[in-house]
Amino acid sequence: MTTHHKHHSHSHAGHTHNHHNHTDQNKQGLAFACAIVLNTAFVIVEFSYGFIANSTALMADAGHNLSDVLGLILAWGAAILSRKKPNERYTYGLRSTSIMAALANAMFLLIACGAIAWEAIHRFSQPPLVAGLTITVVAGIGIVINGLSAWLFAKGSKGDLNIRGAYLHMAADAIVSLGVVVAGIAMMYSDWYWLDPVISLIIVLVIVIGTWGLLRDSIQLALVAVPAHIDVSEVASYLRQCQGVTDIHDLHVWGISTTESALTTHLVMPTGYPGDAYIDAIVKTLKERYAIQHCTLQVEQGTTHHACALHAGSASHSH
Repeated sequence: MTTHHKHHSHSHAGHTHNHHNHTDQNKQGLAFACAIVLNTAFVIVEFSYGFIANSTALMADAGHNLSDVLGLILAWGAAILSRKKPNERYTYGLRSTSIMAALANAMFLLIACGAIAWEAIHRFSQPPLVAGLTITVVAGIGIVINGLSAWLFAKGSKGDLNIRGAYLHMAADAIVSLGVVVAGIAMMYSDWYWLDPVISLIIVLVIVIGTWGLLRDSIQLALVAVPAHIDVSEVASYLRQCQGVTDIHDLHVWGISTTESALTTHLVMPTGYPGDAYIDAIVKTLKERYAIQHCTLQVEQGTTHHACALHAGSASHSH
């Protein structure tokens, strides 16, 4: 008879680890709150002075900042929802909302870029008179606020695509504000008012380049692709060399959030189920070496043919 064993591990590291996560979550919440308040206030100020100074670059930057505030609210909401406990309907909880937020953030940025570029191109035919000093001062304040906001998210951006989206928003804003300052100074000492739309288009290019990676990664996670930091062929090689394993099949690896990954696979072991300690050791290695936090391993003796219903290709379908 074929032996089946399913093992699902959530690998909690104990009270210390949970306390550390709770502290990090509190810091992230504070970072989101501070960034949202600062940027909301700045949007109002920047748009008002952009209108007074007749600057497309300043008003475009304010519009971009507004999309960032909406993006930050979205990312913060996703960060909160992703911590909700699993239930009978959502057995992984709402972790995948962080993927949706990262994707929405990328799309917000690109839509804002389209609006900025459209207005800037229209201004080339008749560059309006622009108050250079007002632009320079307001944009200078923007560098400080956006730079501070980006710094608040810098640490968390390395391991979380959702936080990375917030970080990129703020960093892009700081670059945008710097460009506006340069244009403002130049227009203070010359009649080069065409610099206002030119700087706007340069800003758009910088933001699009910076956002492309976020858009690509979030789309891949939304399509249940293998997370970028995991080499699935290397994982397959590790599982095949485990003692007693003659083959593996139905190997699937996907992201269940912007920070957590899951794996399911069938291990062909003719000698039968090797015991819980053996399975636990594999699960521990998969977590520590490959950052795969949730694993389901099914043991089979290989006495019957198990066909993969998905036919997912050679990397994830092996007999």
